[in-house]
Amino acid sequence: MVTALNFTDFMFRPRRPEELDSARGGGVVYSQAAHQIDVVRRLVGQPVSSVRAVAANWDSSRPSEGAYTALVTFEAGAAASLTYSGYAHYDSDELVGWIAELGYDKDPDRYGEARKRLATLSSQDEIEAKLKRTYGVPAVAADTPAPHHEHFGFIIVSCDRADLKLSPKGLSIYGDTERDFQPIEPPALPRKEVIDEFVGGCLGIRRPIHDGRWGLDTMACCVALLESSRRNTDVAPNQLLDTLSEKP
Repeated sequence: MVTALNFTDFMFRPRRPEELDSARGGGVVYSQAAHQIDVVRRLVGQPVSSVRAVAANWDSSRPSEGAYTALVTFEAGAAASLTYSGYAHYDSDELVGWIAELGYDKDPDRYGEARKRLATLSSQDEIEAKLKRTYGVPAVAADTPAPHHEHFGFIIVSCDRADLKLSPKGLSIYGDTERDFQPIEPPALPRKEVIDEFVGGCLGIRRPIHDGRWGLDTMACCVALLESSRRNTDVAPNQLLDTLSEKP
């Protein structure tokens, strides 16, 4: 089984209006669950058979799903529990040595910074602040490369003879009689593996793991998560894909 959880300030970072509208792909499910589902799908290596979830909006000032918890089962019997909250309360970076998602060291004394900053912004200021954080904006570029690998929260994989804990610095292995840690070298370039996979696919050098079908299956899991919460029942992502393909 896989245990994955991530508690962030996602809902209180500057957002465009559509990022808080679930009908237009807003909220944490389409934006953040997609990453968490990608991680567990890659670790387990099996098709997802069902999703049972609860998603919720706990703050009327940010009108979209800001948290969820889900049980994802796989065809060969594996299961993953996924939990995410973007309400800027508990910060699960504490569980990975106060390393932020992008691999930089984080100061835990800067608690509540996202909410405090957002409280000073008008609606238009918030949109402009969001645009300043988007891809390609020069001010976003960091002066120094991240000293650690990126991560997406706290993840433990429970296997037959050991538990494995992923971290931005390496892999902890908890076996029957001993514990081991396998370090990984700091990243040479941010997201180098992603870029290499993309270029390799474009040039025909190698078949990408994260191809169009992979992305479609992950989105089907996101839809299943929301549908499960609305229906209060298990939902099979592959059935959702069949239903969507039948629509004109």
